[in-house]
Amino acid sequence: MASRAEREEFGQMAKGLSAVFSGVGIIAQVIEITERNPIENNWINQRLNETLRRYQMENFFKYSTVQKGVFKGDGDDTLENSAADQSFLVPLITEYDKHLEELNGQLKYYQKQMGEMKLQFENVTKENESIPSYTGESGKPKSSSECELSSANDNRMLHNELKDAVVAKQLEALPFGTEMGNEIYTDDETVRNLQEQLKLASQDQLTSFQQLTKHLHVTNENVELTNQHFLTTVTEQSAEIEQLRKQLRQAKLDLRVAAAKVEELTKVTEDLQGQMQKKEEDMVSAQGREEASDRRLQQLQSSIKQLEARLSVAVQEATQIRAERTHLEEQTRALQAKCSELEDEKYEAIVRARNSMQLLEEANLQKNQALLEEKQKQEAIEEMKKTVSQIVKDASLRTRTAIINTRKQYNIQISQLTEELSALQMPLVQIYREGRINENDYRKLEEMHQRCLVAERSFCFVFLISSSEEISRCQEMIQKLQNILESERENCGFVSEQRLKLQQENEQLQKQTEDLRKIALEISTMEHEFSIKEHAFEVQLREMEDSNRNSTVELRHLLATTQKAANRWKEETKKLTESAEIRINNLKSELSRQKLHTQELLSQLEMANEKVVENEKLILEHQEKSNRLQRRLSEAEQRAASASQQLNVALPAFYDRLRWVCTWTESAVSTSLQPGAWDASVLGPEPNVTFKNTVESCRQQDLAASIHPKSPSSGSSTLSLQIFR
Repeated sequence: MASRAEREEFGQMAKGLSAVFSGVGIIAQVIEITERNPIENNWINQRLNETLRRYQMENFFKYSTVQKGVFKGDGDDTLENSAADQSFLVPLITEYDKHLEELNGQLKYYQKQMGEMKLQFENVTKENESIPSYTGESGKPKSSSECELSSANDNRMLHNELKDAVVAKQLEALPFGTEMGNEIYTDDETVRNLQEQLKLASQDQLTSFQQLTKHLHVTNENVELTNQHFLTTVTEQSAEIEQLRKQLRQAKLDLRVAAAKVEELTKVTEDLQGQMQKKEEDMVSAQGREEASDRRLQQLQSSIKQLEARLSVAVQEATQIRAERTHLEEQTRALQAKCSELEDEKYEAIVRARNSMQLLEEANLQKNQALLEEKQKQEAIEEMKKTVSQIVKDASLRTRTAIINTRKQYNIQISQLTEELSALQMPLVQIYREGRINENDYRKLEEMHQRCLVAERSFCFVFLISSSEEISRCQEMIQKLQNILESERENCGFVSEQRLKLQQENEQLQKQTEDLRKIALEISTMEHEFSIKEHAFEVQLREMEDSNRNSTVELRHLLATTQKAANRWKEETKKLTESAEIRINNLKSELSRQKLHTQELLSQLEMANEKVVENEKLILEHQEKSNRLQRRLSEAEQRAASASQQLNVALPAFYDRLRWVCTWTESAVSTSLQPGAWDASVLGPEPNVTFKNTVESCRQQDLAASIHPKSPSSGSSTLSLQIFR
């Protein structure tokens, strides 16, 4: 049976444990808040970056005015101020490094304290484990003090504490100690109930202690994670500090270079002050000239834009001309095909006319030969009249039938020739109409050529007005390009002449081959026809010898009519061939002219485009160079100024926050008070409440900064909260 002294010692140990657990619970709350809100950390980092950017944008215009003052010669004070800001950065960075070292020492100290607290907690757990074994050996109900084991984060322990309190009150109401030796319990049932309640309480305490051990392991792991996170933040901040140092070095180098330049400029300005007084009038006149030149530049830019629009229109018109050119080339190809067909038909008609002429000449020769033979044979005929009288009747019938057949054949040939002539006249009429239609297209091309000439004249006029230097350069370029154009024109002329020669040679060769083929065909046909005609004429001669003078008269009339028709056909074919050749030559000449015009227009357009592109490139290069130089100077000054001002703004809030954290942690670890016994007058407000209030105030300040970007409190609050984490 345990004494009251032992119970009082156990109660004091429980109070110490509750104080330790309260401190551990507060630390765990801080760790959980930092671990549960990674999104807030990212959000705070983003807000810090935004405030830095806004600050840089606000200070951009100030430092641009500082640059202007330096280059005008009035910037001695501004350079001194910027150098002072840069010199002020070095001690701030050293203080920041010292403060980081102090924080690392505090971290190590807190880690040692955590180890000691772990050892104390293990001792307490061992003592608590020995208490139920001691009570079990006694076999009687033992008293214990009110155990109030609670923490800020473990709400489950409240139920167990209530049970312990009820059991303790019931046990205190009972008599125990030295007086229990003479008295005996009257109610066995109450004793049994109390024993069961004690067993249940002991089991609940065991489970609660096991949960506490688990919770402590979790808190230890969280503490290790926080330490790692703190180390990573320290390394990141050290890397950022190194980057800032590098930027400071670069800024110092830039400032030294700028100071050297300023010294040189001051010397030059001292030398030039006397000259500037003399040249003020010249400057006024130069300003007037500059204004006039600016106006001229604006006019030139407007004219260049107009020329670009005209060039775009000309390019579109050139594309249309190319399309029309392709269409005309297709039409010329079709016309050439038609002309070749007409030439073939013409050649066939000439061949037929030649054949008819040859037939007529052969008939005349045969006629003369027949007359001579008739004269020779008249004497024989008179002798043989009697014998031939019967044969003449038969011959007359045969000759009539032969004459009728020949008339029919010649009439058929005449009708065929008339149809072929009509068919040839139709495409010639169409060609004549198409030539009239194409006259409008030729007029359009001439108008386009005139527009392009006008555009070139205006473009040259603008470039002549711009400046004498540009005129000289343009003249040199024009001379070079003219030489190139002349060489290219000579090459093109040489190529075109060679092409024409080759085309003529090809045409001659084709004509020769066609002539040879036709001659071979004509020879074969003539041989066949001559063989047939020989047989026919032999028969006819035999029949003519038997025929009368009537047949000779009819033959003369037929020959006269055929000769007249052949002469007419010859004259008409000659006229048609001459007209077709004239039209073909005209079309060829017009096509060659159009090709030359299109080539000239294309070359001129390409030249104009190249000149415009070169001028634009030069202007863009000059602008980019000037912009780069200005950006470099402004960026160097902005970096130096922003770094100095950021450190000036962030360090006081950071120091205040760290002092508050150090005081709070020292008070929480050194004191072993109960959770509800926090002395607000000595230690300030309770840690959980103050931490939550600081987080809420930082969020409100960040919201205010997002609504009003120029509020200075936003950057300091977010930066101090981030450093605390």
